[in-house]
Order: sequence, then structure tokens, then C-alpha cells
Amino acid sequence: MDYRIELIFVPVTDPDRAKAFYEGQLGWHVDFDQTVRPGLRFVQVTPPGSACSIAFGDGLSEDEPGSLRNVQVVIDDADATRATLLEAGVDASEVDDQPWGRFVTFPDPDGNRWTLQQLVPQG
Repeated sequence: MDYRIELIFVPVTDPDRAKAFYEGQLGWHVDFDQTVRPGLRFVQVTPPGSACSIAFGDGLSEDEPGSLRNVQVVIDDADATRATLLEAGVDASEVDDQPWGRFVTFPDPDGNRWTLQQLVPQG
């Protein structure tokens, strides 16, 4: 039996501001944006090359906006990705070199923290 993680909910205060960040600054694809009824809006966004999307909106999560801390996204090149993020106005950290990977972190407008990992060859 396969288990595939396909959607992660991200708690945000303002779906329009979040959409502008994820689409406009990060370049992630907006798959879906629908207000189902007053108080219920669903926005789904997918990072390039990812099989897993994120969702945010109104009425989707009881989690506190900014409380997401432990999602890790694999990237090809930490230095190039960090440079791209900085050019887009994203507050990206310095590259943190560890034996198990090279890491860059950044917050979204609500303070949800994302960790990007460049995998390194293990010998």
C-alpha cells in the first residue's frame, strides 16, 4: 500500500497576501482559488516540481497563523535558490552547511517557517 502526502494546510491571516507571496514572490503555481461560501475559501498552490501542494484560505484550519514550522522542501542548489529568494524580496537565511545537507530557511508573511534542503552525497 502506498501513502502519498499530497496536501499540507498552511495557517494564514490573509489569503490574498499569502497568495501574492507564494505565487508572486516564490513563483509557486496557483492550482485552485475558490470561495465556496462566505467564510470558506480554498487556495491550493504547488511548488515547481513538487507532488505535494499547500492549501490556505478562510475557514480551513484551526491552527494559529504562523505556527507552521517543520515542512522541509528539497531543492537542487541552496546558493542559487537563496539568491533567487533574495532577489524576490524574501527574507532568506544564510546557507547552513551540515553533514546531511545544505539548508536555507525563510518565513512567509505570517511567520510560517519553511526549510529548504539541498541534499549532499553521503559517502
